[in-house]
This record gives sequence, C-alpha cells and structure tokens, in this order.
Amino acid sequence: MLGVGAYRQRMPRPQDLLPGRDAPLPLHNVHHVHGRPLRGDFPGMETVEFGMGCFWGAERRFWQLPGVYTTAAGYAGGGTPNPTYREVCSGRTGHAEVVRVVYDPAQVDFATLLRLFWEGHDPTQGMRQGNDVGTQYRSVIHCHTRAQYQAATASRAAYQAELHRAGLGEITTVIAYPPPPFYYAEDEHQQYLSKHPDGYCGLGGTGVACPL
Repeated sequence: MLGVGAYRQRMPRPQDLLPGRDAPLPLHNVHHVHGRPLRGDFPGMETVEFGMGCFWGAERRFWQLPGVYTTAAGYAGGGTPNPTYREVCSGRTGHAEVVRVVYDPAQVDFATLLRLFWEGHDPTQGMRQGNDVGTQYRSVIHCHTRAQYQAATASRAAYQAELHRAGLGEITTVIAYPPPPFYYAEDEHQQYLSKHPDGYCGLGGTGVACPL
C-alpha cells in the first residue's frame, strides 16, 4: 500500500486517483482586486495557466502585471474532475496548483509573462517549491496556442542555459499543449493574498535573470 510520503513525491497511479465529482465547485465570479469576472468569454484576450508552487503567491504576481485582464486559482494536470483543495493536497488527484492568466496581447506580450514565471520560482525542484512539498507544487506551463507552446519551450532552453552558467540544475517544468482541463479552486483560494495581505507566500526565485 502506498503511503502519504510516496504520494507527495510522485504522481498517483490511475487506480489511486480520487473520483472527484461531476459538478464544478461553486464560484463567486468576481475578482477580489478589480471586480472583473474570473470565468467567461474574453474576446481579444489570450489565456495560459502557470504552476509555480502555491497558487496564492503566484496569482498575486500575475494580477499585479499591467496588461493582465484577470486571474484565477485552480487545479490542472491530474485525473480527478472538479477536485477540492483538500483532495489535491492529498496527492491523489495528480493536479498541480495553477493560476489561469487572461491577458491582453496588445498590452503585454507572452515573453513578459514567461519572464515573470521563470524568475518568480525555482523550476529545478521537481515535486516541491521551497518548503512546500508535493506533486501539487510542481512547475508547469499549460499553453492554449501553438505559438505559446513554441515560445515557452524556447524560453525553457534559454533559461536552462543561464541556470547552468550559474551552477544550478535541470529544469523540471512540464510544458503542455493543448492544455489539460482547468478546474477553478474554491472561492476562499481566489485572490487569497488580496483577502489576507499577511498570508503565506512561499515563492522564491533562483536569482538568475531570464534572458527574454
């Protein structure tokens, strides 16, 4: 029988996945910072999901970026439909904590988002980010267009070269296109650090600049 430690360090087997639920979790569809919707159609905008550790701090980094229209915390990359936070933290969903970023490409280019992503966390840590240990904290980019995917993979190679020059290890970030299903997290996790300004944020970068 697999233990909690095993679940926290590797992806669960299909037979160990939690069943989840058919219905999405309830969502108050208003961003706590600027009042725009979290979910909906956004004509003229582009969308991407980033996983870079705990989604509380990651979401704040992106909502502060000019040109980002809206953000939302959620779960993606696993096999359990519509999971809860507790289920994701169990290690038995396979999901990563991610941030959906909806941005206006006329105001902010994708390279700027990628630079914030690479510099905002340590992408060499595997199934953890600092003291946060578990599969839900792995580094991911879920692309919604082929152009995003090509830019993301090129940026990974460029940043890997800089990390090697700094004496650091291999990037473990998974870049996916098309993106896996995205499930919105519970209301309490949306824009958490706006609601709780002194709340926990465990993000920390490598100190190595991304050459984009």
